[in-house]
Order: sequence, then C-alpha cells, then structure tokens
Amino acid sequence: MDILKAEIAKKRKLLEEKNVLNSKKYFKRGELLAKEQEEYLKKYGQSNKEAEEEKQQEEKREKTKRQESNESEQTESACLPRPEVIKRLRERGHPILLYGESEIQAFRRLRRIEIQEPEANKSDTEKLLKEDALVDSVTYEFIQEMAKTMGQGNRNHDMNVIMALLQFLLTMWGQQLNSATAAEKNTVKHKMTRATYTQTQVYLKPLMRKLKKKNLPEDICDSLMEITKCLLERNYIMASDAYLQMAIGNAPWPIGVTMVGIHARTGREKIFSKNVAHVMNDETQRKYIQALKRLMTKCQEYFPTDPSRCVEYSTTKD
Repeated sequence: MDILKAEIAKKRKLLEEKNVLNSKKYFKRGELLAKEQEEYLKKYGQSNKEAEEEKQQEEKREKTKRQESNESEQTESACLPRPEVIKRLRERGHPILLYGESEIQAFRRLRRIEIQEPEANKSDTEKLLKEDALVDSVTYEFIQEMAKTMGQGNRNHDMNVIMALLQFLLTMWGQQLNSATAAEKNTVKHKMTRATYTQTQVYLKPLMRKLKKKNLPEDICDSLMEITKCLLERNYIMASDAYLQMAIGNAPWPIGVTMVGIHARTGREKIFSKNVAHVMNDETQRKYIQALKRLMTKCQEYFPTDPSRCVEYSTTKD
C-alpha cells in the first residue's frame, strides 16, 4: 500500500511540473498513460525514426545497385552474343551452361576464365586438330625414311616411328570411309566397317598414350618395332609371324608335373622370362593388340606386294 501511494505521488508531482493538472487534486488514469507515452516518445522515438531513415537509405542504395547491375548486364550481353560465348567456352573445354546459371552469368564466368587463363586459348580439340594436320602431312615414304634408323638404341625414335605408322594407317582408313558415296554409307556393310573403325580407335588409345609418354614396356616395344619394319618392307608374312610371337608367345604351358628330378634343368629360368604371351596379361593389352592386327590388314590392302609375301592374299575389285 505504501509503495502504491509513493508511485502515485511521484506521478502527481510529474504532472504538476508539466502544468497538466493545474489546480486539480485528482486526475484520470488515461491522462497519466498519455503523459507516459509522450515522455517515452520524447526519449526513444527519435532513435526509432533515425533507424527507419537509415533502413530507407539502405533500401535506396540496394535499389540503385540493382539498377546498375541490371544496366551492366544489359550492356555486357550486348557486347558479346551468346553463340560467341558458347564457342569460346567450348574452345577452352568448359561447360557452356552450369546448373541454375543464366546466360549472363555464363558470360561472366567466361570473362573470369579468360582473365585467369589468358594463354589457354587452345583447347584439347585444337591440339588434336593440329596433330591430325601433322599426320596428314606425313607420307608413307617419309615413315620409311624414319624407319631406316630404327633399332639403334634410341627408344624414343623407335616409338615415334611406330606411332607415326599407326596414325598414318588410321588416317587412311578414315579417309577411305569418308570418301564413300551416300548410297554406300547407308548400307549395312559400311555401317559395320565404320563401327569397327571407331572401335579400333578406342582400343588403340592406351597404346598411343604410352607411345606419346615414352613409357611403353621394352619387350612390347621390341615386338612392335619388328612388326613396323616388316610392314614398311611390305613383308606381311614376317610381320604376321612377329605379331603372333608378341600376342601368343612361345612360353610353354606346363601340363602335369612341372619339375622333374631334384636338379633344375639348364636354362629353365629363361623359358618364363622371355616371349611371354602378352595377349593374356590383361584386357587392355588384348584390345590394342587386336586393333594392331586390323591395321596390319589395312596396310596390306593399301600397300600390296607379291602374293608370296602376303597373308590371306586376295585380289580386290577396282
């Protein structure tokens, strides 16, 4: 009760100071609440207004930024058309449009890529086109000249000659397929040949990769070098023998007892250390050895020789 009287006295004194009551001894509760609200607004209302003004200013700034960004996007989109953006992204090997990305964002991504990688204007496809152009410029006679210095201890040169011959034969095969007429391309035979050609390209990729990186195993490199020499000499029977030696090998297959007696035979360790059957090592080797045989057949077709030096000789109709 005393606390209530003290609070009422304090409020009454406050009203008297503001000359609200004048000569009144009593006042309404509504007047007291109105006065308290007025005092609160005087103390804290100004800060709220300032905060609201700041919010409004921030909103205005954001609106201006959005307008500027929209204007810049419009100008940027006008600077470079979409087909050009697609072309440049493809040249660099990047996706033309990411998930949830707009065309303008793709253009900005292209600009960032061009700034970060200014010298990377040539993609892998362009490099492959250059390599194809180099292969087109190589002739059969040029490869024959290169092969004269094979087997002299320079492994890198040997691998270069092998790779040049394989690429040359693949190129000739592809040109032969492309030169077919429209009616021939619709035949089942041509479609099957085209599928075989594509499969051969895929099968040869691991071998070509090893030849480029110069990390082909020594035994396989020796076999391929011998096959290449025989193909360039147009001795296809010798090339076939070297191919079978590489693919099947002459390692004996032990049946039954593998060790007779208590003493090892002289030179027994050499039987399993040389001429291993590479075709049975793994699936990758089997595939590129099979693709190599297809190219050997094509080489005999493109560069015929005497029937006595051919494998499965047959005349072709002009």
